[in-house]
Amino acid sequence: MTRGREVHLVRHPNGEVRESDFRIVDVDVAGPGHGEVLVRNTWTSVDAAHRLRLREKAPPGYFAAFALGQAMDGIATVGEVVASRADGFEVGDTVRHAAGWRDYALIEAARPALGGIGTLARVDTDAAAPEAYLGALGGSGLTAYVGLFDVAGLRDGDVVWVSAAAGSVGSLVAQMAKLRGHRVIGSAGSDDKVSYLLDELGLDAAFNYKAGPLAQLLRGAAPDGIDVYFDNVGGDHLEAALGTLRQGGRVAMCGAISEYEDPRPAPGPSNLFLAVANDLTLRGFRGSSHVNRMGEMTREVGAWLREGRIRYRETVVDGLEHAPDALARLLRGDTTGKALVRIA
Repeated sequence: MTRGREVHLVRHPNGEVRESDFRIVDVDVAGPGHGEVLVRNTWTSVDAAHRLRLREKAPPGYFAAFALGQAMDGIATVGEVVASRADGFEVGDTVRHAAGWRDYALIEAARPALGGIGTLARVDTDAAAPEAYLGALGGSGLTAYVGLFDVAGLRDGDVVWVSAAAGSVGSLVAQMAKLRGHRVIGSAGSDDKVSYLLDELGLDAAFNYKAGPLAQLLRGAAPDGIDVYFDNVGGDHLEAALGTLRQGGRVAMCGAISEYEDPRPAPGPSNLFLAVANDLTLRGFRGSSHVNRMGEMTREVGAWLREGRIRYRETVVDGLEHAPDALARLLRGDTTGKALVRIA
């Protein structure tokens, strides 16, 4: 028997996430039974989408809400196998799974999890650092890859706008579009992030959406319009995109972080009819619905990372006990790139 800590949700946040909504609990962790492995977790993910699962009821069709008073299953994590009774997994293997926000995870090796992304799998630490498989080579990379190339259907000559472009998904989308030779515009919520987009990621234009009327800021960056909008924000950002998209434009609807902490339903865009007038395509998607593309994404993005053609910043918070604060920081916009908790 091993002792470890788990993060439990003790109340559903009303508005902003607070550390008091969670509790760190010491628990006994049993050794593995037949077909199971015991993993000592080393890195765990922090994602804006976790906020949707902190509601009493998650959105219909989405991943289930986190249960009160229990370990928070369904959070992508990497760690080291410390005991195994499952074929194909040995002590010392580095693995990815979906039992995060805890020190140790006892996992049934054959059980699928988190739409397939979180199913227990070994990762190649010779190719990349373990934590990369939670970001650029994990769910963030897959979401960016399929969202830009499959959902938005990137075409020659497209002008692309990416909202939340300094985040874990947005920063990858922007760079992938640049690698394919497109004009890319990014938006973010601070001047420091705008500098990051321009100076480090090499975007063609970027703006702080808090600096003035959003539609005007977008028009200033894209006076001739845009063809693709990769939407991480929703709300007024989607409305601004609808007013700027050219004939036949496409929207890949990845997230709506502007609405996640609002207890009241947000109204839809006031100019939605422009989707009809301009033959626009608006398509929502989840990266986990495209697990079949994970292998191709990992190979291509992994090569870009090794060649230095993609830069990927991480905001690292040390200590499992600080995972709730890391999520609160992400939702406030106080992180850049992929937010991670280093457990050990």
